[in-house]
Order: sequence, then structure tokens, then C-alpha cells
Amino acid sequence: MPSSHAELIIVGTGMAGIGLARALRRQGDTRSLLLVSADSGDDYSKPLLSTGFAKRLPPERLAQRNAAELETTLNARVIAHTRVGQLDVDNRSLRLEDGHTLDYDRLVLATGAKPHVPMAIPDSLKARCFTINDLDDYRRFHRALGSMPARVAVIGAGLVGCEFANDLHAGGHAVTVIAPDTTPLSRLLPDPLGRALGEAFLDAGIRLALGRTLNTMALNDDDSVTLTLDNEDSLNADIILMATGLAPRTALAEAAGLDVSTSGIQVDRQLRTSHPDIDALGDVACVDGVNAMYVQPLQASAQALATTLAGTPTPVRFGAWPVIVKTPLLPVVAYPPLNPPERWRIEGEGGDMTAIAEDRDGRLIGFALTGGCVRRKVELSRAAPALLG
Repeated sequence: MPSSHAELIIVGTGMAGIGLARALRRQGDTRSLLLVSADSGDDYSKPLLSTGFAKRLPPERLAQRNAAELETTLNARVIAHTRVGQLDVDNRSLRLEDGHTLDYDRLVLATGAKPHVPMAIPDSLKARCFTINDLDDYRRFHRALGSMPARVAVIGAGLVGCEFANDLHAGGHAVTVIAPDTTPLSRLLPDPLGRALGEAFLDAGIRLALGRTLNTMALNDDDSVTLTLDNEDSLNADIILMATGLAPRTALAEAAGLDVSTSGIQVDRQLRTSHPDIDALGDVACVDGVNAMYVQPLQASAQALATTLAGTPTPVRFGAWPVIVKTPLLPVVAYPPLNPPERWRIEGEGGDMTAIAEDRDGRLIGFALTGGCVRRKVELSRAAPALLG
């Protein structure tokens, strides 16, 4: 391995890690830069993962550049398919799982979030069960689907589950969504809007098994999988996609003694961790109590941290940036309130609905929109409080 020292090491090559590296180079930062990636290190846009099947995009079409091209673009080293086993904050070093050690002057943790799978997958079914959280996952899932329409069971009706259900359906696959929630997107939408999305899915031919949990899975002689639910109903599928939530990857930081919680690595408004030489951003970072796992906060964090690292301390700010859900069967935009609202004020009918979250004084603290009402996004965003002002 070449020199084991870099002035700045970034752990993670998702949108946060690469976005930070790009922002630094745009500002003229010339320090030696090394990125460590547990996956292929390709440069790609993560939101494309949940739109690729409808467009029938092979994995190579999603990557803008591979790791070698990224090295040239960023004037940096990229170590791909390598995990960090240990962080030694006192000696400013990382021990990789292949045994090599890297030393740094400054470290940024951009390790993202990992899929949460609530049940153990038997060895016999591991070739049928998938999560999709990066381009390598997409490659595996794409290969398993093959070229023929498949029966896909999506476990989970949150953001990831709904986006992939819509995308896979549009790609010609037979999709069933299984979730304990009684309506889709229950964390983003009040019940009437969630029901509208569920009806749009049903009308399109997506099967819903909501209010249900998965009890067992069994491999059949024909290589299909029988899934049995808690009410004893069963269905057959060729592929199972686990979309049961994400959890920040905090194990490395926690083992090194940094302050972490279930919401992520704790950082201040300048994205500093509890150690002065280490910063964190992206899905793994909880910024002043807020972990916002979507694109705009991530981009704002990368730009603010790049400016800070370049010598101008810059606190990050998040605006009232709603989540735009990629479900073309029924467009959805949501800006969920940070705290439970006193009430939801709901207007509209059918698939065109507006829901305003209000506090006890009647002030707007969040909103959700479906169908034609998504055009109110800009208007309501201007009236809503900033996510992190």
C-alpha cells in the first residue's frame, strides 16, 4: 500500500463523503486527501437507486465515474471495498480490516446509515433476501431479478419501501408490500393522506398487506419463497426486499469513545464531534439534535464543513426543506414536524390533499401534500419553521 498518511481522511464515499471532497477541491484546498470506502467507491447519486428499475437502468448506468476516475477528478486516493476496523483517536490512526494502518491529521466520518433488518435470515434464504442502500446492493439485486418479471415482496411501507414498490411495479414486476403500519408512509403522512397513497398503489395493481407482520419464510422446491404473515395468510415471492428502516453507522465512533446516540454521532453546528480532530456529516451525524437523512441537509453540511476546514468556521443551517417522495403513482411531498403536532388540518379529497400540522397556538409546524396539491410545496415551505435555523 502507498503512503499510510494523509492530511485529511474521509471514511465513506456516499454523497456526503464525496460531496465534501468535491467542495474542498472547489475551494482550492490542496491538502492530501484519502477516502476509504466499504463498497466499490463509485461516484453515483443515491436517489437514483429507487428510480433505476422503472427506467430499466443497469448498474453501470447509475455510476458517473468509477473509483479510479474519482481519484483523478479529486486528486485523491480512494481505497475501495475496505472496512475500517478500529479508530484510535489518541494516535490519530485507523486500522483497516485488512491489517493496514492509516494516519491522519484530520478525520471526517461519513459512514452513512445501514439497513435495519428486524429478523434473522436463514442461510437457505440469503440468496433471496436483499437490502438496497448503495450501488453494490443495487448490483446484487439487479442481478438476482434477472431479465424476466419477478414476484417481489417488499417488507416495509416507509420511504424506502414505498419508493421501491412504485419503481419495481413500473419496471414490470409483481409487487406486494408487507408492513405493520396500517397506512403507507406513516411517519410522513397523517392517515387520510397515507390511505390515498395506498389506494393509488392498489389501483395500479400493487398488493398491500398492511397491519401485518412477517412470521416465517420458507424456500420451496421451485426456488420460490413462501411468506407467512401473523394472520396465517401466505403468499409466494421470488425475491424479498427488506425496507425496514435505516440506523446510523455509529459503531466505529462509539468504540473510539466519541459521543453517539441512537440518532447518530453527536456533532455541533460546525459538525465537530466530541473529539477536536474529528468531524462527521451525512446520515451518520446528529447535528445539534437533528438527524435529517435526505439530500438537501447533506449537501448543506458538506458545503459548510468544507468552508470550516478551509479556515472559516461555518455553522450549518437547514431550511424548511420538505421530503419529495418518488412515488409517481401519487406524488407526495412532506415536511414532518419535529415534535408531534397538536392537530392536523386536512383539506381536499381523493388523491389531492393538503395536511397542515399545527401546534397548540395554531402555528404551522409541518405539512404533507399529495397529488395535485404538491404544487403548494414552495408556498408552505416559506411559511414553515426551519429544520435547523
